Amino acid sequence: MPETFPIIEVPQTAPEELEEMGTKEKFWFRDQERGLCLYKKARQDTGEDWSEKVAAELCELLGLPHADYELATFDNWQGVISPSFLPEGGSLIPGNEILAQLMPDYPGEASNPSQHTISNVFQIIEDSSVNLPSGWTPPDGVRTAADLFVGYLLLLLDAWIGNTDRHHENWAFIRIGQQNYLAQTYDHASSLGRNETDEKRQARLTTKDSGFSVQAYVEKCRSCLYAGVKDTKPLKTFDAFCQAAQIYPQAARIWLDRLAMVPAPNTLELFNRLPSERISSTALEFAQRILEINQQRLLRLQ
Repeated sequence: MPETFPIIEVPQTAPEELEEMGTKEKFWFRDQERGLCLYKKARQDTGEDWSEKVAAELCELLGLPHADYELATFDNWQGVISPSFLPEGGSLIPGNEILAQLMPDYPGEASNPSQHTISNVFQIIEDSSVNLPSGWTPPDGVRTAADLFVGYLLLLLDAWIGNTDRHHENWAFIRIGQQNYLAQTYDHASSLGRNETDEKRQARLTTKDSGFSVQAYVEKCRSCLYAGVKDTKPLKTFDAFCQAAQIYPQAARIWLDRLAMVPAPNTLELFNRLPSERISSTALEFAQRILEINQQRLLRLQ
């Protein structure tokens, strides 16, 4: 059996500053080994902790720059901790603020505005002043922030894991002085079917009804990106990647090739490293099946 992921116990005296961005209970504290860290509480029976941890490990398999996450507990509550990825003197500029600079009428306070389109996002990402993440070595052929964006912040990663929460605060730039850098990918908890009950998971895994299968489930997964500002529904995660692949075919091929190098046993090993009290066998099987189906769908684009 593979080694179980560690669980970090956060002392009750640790909280220093509450984090206001987002909807989950979270706070900043200092860890002796990891420095400044964010603790994020997982709501009970939601799987927000294990999905966040596994998604980060999947980023590692793909070679994507990402926020690190460790399973944690605080005051007997399950959650995760994430060391700050901001360098000294750096500030995080979330996507809604970036888009508001480009579009004076952009509704930055809205939760899921239709102005959060593929074209609007890439228009600002294509700006030559936006650098790749500081200190990250890109794979051959990935030369621009837009090339990387195809791989993770919106598209290939989200299409693979079924991440439905890449809204305009869940991608960002890091500003250091006068320079802008694409931030690492972060906040992936709304993925891998973690919000479903085991009863529904089991029903989808065993049904003979194609309209209720795991395949049907993943095909309905929607992003927070729109094709056009007049659309009433956001693009599905798979369709969002397909649109980006049409604009950046070389970058798409690079990231698809990297996805092809991740065999199913490697992803299954990640799930098997989760403590049994954090994830049920049914949730594990369901999440693994999501990855397998989405990987097959994406690789057919090669």
